[in-house]
Amino acid sequence: MKYRVNLQPSYHTLDVDENESILSAALREGIHLAYGCRSGTCGTCKSVLLEGKVAYPVEQALALTDEERQHGAALLCQAQPRSDLTIAAQVIPHDDVIVVKKLPCRVSQKQLVCHDVLRLLLKLPVMEKFSYRAGQYIDILLPDGRRRSFSLANAPFVNGSLELHVRHVEGGDFTGYVFKELEEKTILRVEGPHGQFFLREDSDRPIIFMAGGTGFAPIKSIIEFCIINDIQRPMYLYWGARAQQDLYMNDLAALWAKDFPHIHYIPVLSAPKPQDDKSIRTGLVHEAITKDFPDLSGYEVYASGPPMMVKAGKEAFARCHLPPEHYYSDAFEFQRPK
Repeated sequence: MKYRVNLQPSYHTLDVDENESILSAALREGIHLAYGCRSGTCGTCKSVLLEGKVAYPVEQALALTDEERQHGAALLCQAQPRSDLTIAAQVIPHDDVIVVKKLPCRVSQKQLVCHDVLRLLLKLPVMEKFSYRAGQYIDILLPDGRRRSFSLANAPFVNGSLELHVRHVEGGDFTGYVFKELEEKTILRVEGPHGQFFLREDSDRPIIFMAGGTGFAPIKSIIEFCIINDIQRPMYLYWGARAQQDLYMNDLAALWAKDFPHIHYIPVLSAPKPQDDKSIRTGLVHEAITKDFPDLSGYEVYASGPPMMVKAGKEAFARCHLPPEHYYSDAFEFQRPK
């Protein structure tokens, strides 16, 4: 059964299947809504349900509280219609949209950068142009119809390749395949770019980056983009990891801070090992930020990593007066087999 969804104030309409998310239907119809993770954790697609009813998958998404739900908030990446709907939602003008493409890419390099993270380079087809904004992500399309999302870790138009950082997930079918079986020269099909996690270039606010684990990947892309384009806004990179060995590109981040006076790098370890450098700060990464910046009213924060870190940061930074519209997030969630 299909339901009619009306989007306000843009007056777009679309038909959505009862088992289809509103976001998926909109993207299928070429209507570009603001979105990020597509897993219900970042809150970028949060909109207001004006009329009608929606349902959600079995687990309620982290980015939607019971109170917000009672007041009509809806997460379009998860919400499925149960009646005709009217929704107040942000539709992105076509002039601001980068075309989403499906492309074959060849694995050109597979490099183990720490005990559980691989750096993959995917070579784009020679005659195919693939545009994206630093910080966005792609989906790898699996033969059985499933997809796995990975942030692009390099700035656009660098070396004609796409760089991915893949962490091995215990019990994860795809990451197990990547680590144990995937060979260089293998062809993978990808779709993208996706997401609204990218640098807002029209701002001059100082930037605080909060990365957790491989959440470093999209932030690396943004920082490289800033370096290439001589964007010299003050930048503070806080990278949270369990132990020093998990800071898999620590030397690169330290080099940025050494070579560029406007870039500052602060690693934070939550479970350091006895042999780890005692000069590295310990604790939770969002708490390190609030300690250093008790007033965030004049800053932008870009947070990328585990959903609980992203959520904790949002709540803590609000208490430090960060305007909610200046908190940009990309929550990494392990995708369960479907």
